[in-house]
Amino acid sequence: MGHIRAKANRYNFAVAFFVALGSFTYGFNSAIIGSVIGLPSFFSYFDFKATSAYGGHIIGASNGLYAGAGCLGCWTVFWILDTLGRKRAIQVITVLCIVSAVIQAASVHIAMFLVGRFLNGIGVGFMNCTIPTYISEISPPAQRGRIVGSHGFIICAAYGAAGWAGFGIYYESNPAIQWRLLCALQIVAPMLLLIGSPWIPESPRWLINNNHDQKGLEVLEKLHANSDDPQHVGAKEEFVQIQTQLALERGSPSPNMFQLIFDRRYRKRMFYGFYLQAMCQSTGVLVIANYMVLELNNLGVAGSMPLLLLAVYNSWAAILNYVNALLIDRIGRIRIITIGITGCIFCLSVVTALNSHYGTAGNPNKAGQAVAVLFMFLFVTFYGFGIDVSSYVYCSEIFPTHIRSKGVGWSVSGLFLMTTIYTTAAGPAFNTIGWRFYLVFIVVTSLMLPFVVLYFPETKGLSLEEVGALFGDELAMDVTHLSEKEREELDADIAKTTDLTHFDLEKARHGAKTGSPTWNTSGTDIEHVEKVAGGHM
Repeated sequence: MGHIRAKANRYNFAVAFFVALGSFTYGFNSAIIGSVIGLPSFFSYFDFKATSAYGGHIIGASNGLYAGAGCLGCWTVFWILDTLGRKRAIQVITVLCIVSAVIQAASVHIAMFLVGRFLNGIGVGFMNCTIPTYISEISPPAQRGRIVGSHGFIICAAYGAAGWAGFGIYYESNPAIQWRLLCALQIVAPMLLLIGSPWIPESPRWLINNNHDQKGLEVLEKLHANSDDPQHVGAKEEFVQIQTQLALERGSPSPNMFQLIFDRRYRKRMFYGFYLQAMCQSTGVLVIANYMVLELNNLGVAGSMPLLLLAVYNSWAAILNYVNALLIDRIGRIRIITIGITGCIFCLSVVTALNSHYGTAGNPNKAGQAVAVLFMFLFVTFYGFGIDVSSYVYCSEIFPTHIRSKGVGWSVSGLFLMTTIYTTAAGPAFNTIGWRFYLVFIVVTSLMLPFVVLYFPETKGLSLEEVGALFGDELAMDVTHLSEKEREELDADIAKTTDLTHFDLEKARHGAKTGSPTWNTSGTDIEHVEKVAGGHM
């Protein structure tokens, strides 16, 4: 029969890219403030200047409230995901994102705008955990990096779209329309997702975990149906692995998110997920994007050109995110993250040095300013190539199904928490110490990266259930590194079983007639699993 592994079909890819409208919502809403503060009409309407102390605090508060609310969303999203299911959760979250965008667009006072920004932060915090969780649970192991990578790719595409929207609206002659229209555009993506959500499937892992085994199997068969596997053996094999692993895990208690931080079985994963997201944000990527227009003004770039460069900057990042998604299953998660972080540190060091010499208004050295802009683009090249997609993929796959929503929520809260700290401080910091603020990002990431290189295990090529073995979990059914004969025997047993919801795992394992063991279901050799994944580095 040969090796038959589940493969994503066009429907699987279509579902993943459609729900990535939620990723677009997070990216667009996060980046839009960078375009809004590039519009003079925004400051004139609320009667303050960006360069004043008050203006710096308002911009910092806008970013800080948004990111802080994102933390709250990450810490509470598990309740919605586990209680309502992934599909219903997406629908509820889209409504919150729509309502909060309406509040921002209709603001008549800066306090109203900040309230809308806060509520929107909660919504995107929910969304930024839900989408990678959902996509990881519908993706087959061999293609999971590429498919979950659509989350990071679409986020960056949304950054680009926000930049182009800001550039286009800059030429709108009516100042009352300019910034309001930008805020209103935040409604589009979640509205489309809400309208199309009735046609997306529920997560098969959530269905199986909630005793809807047959429905879960049907979803897997639909997602992974292909002409090379007419009997759906690959999908059925995945179903059996999910079912047996969940049966093993059901005897375990289900601690809350904060108990997980101290639980010896999960604390390492909770720490690794949070640490990785915190490190990625410590590159300063969102600070650079959100304050790029103001920084370009300091480098002597004026008029609509800063908005144009911001749009090109984010669009280029989206292209590199796509490259990241294509390469992550080959290069591996940890190796590509290391390349990205190292490149970002180097480029930001150059940008900082150049800003110290040429980053003052009226400086006549255009060549120095141009090189500074170039290295800002090189910075996002490394970030897009190695970090954005990879961080979401890694954090969505290191947790077992019964705690995945909590684990991903905790991990992504590291992103929002560091964003809260950095973006809240950025407004006053740039107004007082200027380019020296970049030194924080250079030092922090330089100190954090070695730990990732030395201790984070590689996860490429493993099923979500098998990744747990890297962290000491008992594995109910080990599929990835079976021998040719063992895999054929397993596939044959699955193919001839009519009711997989009652698949006799022990009987299949020991052999119906010979009584000799065939394929392993427990006691996984951890060194073998690491070898399949490519080792640590």
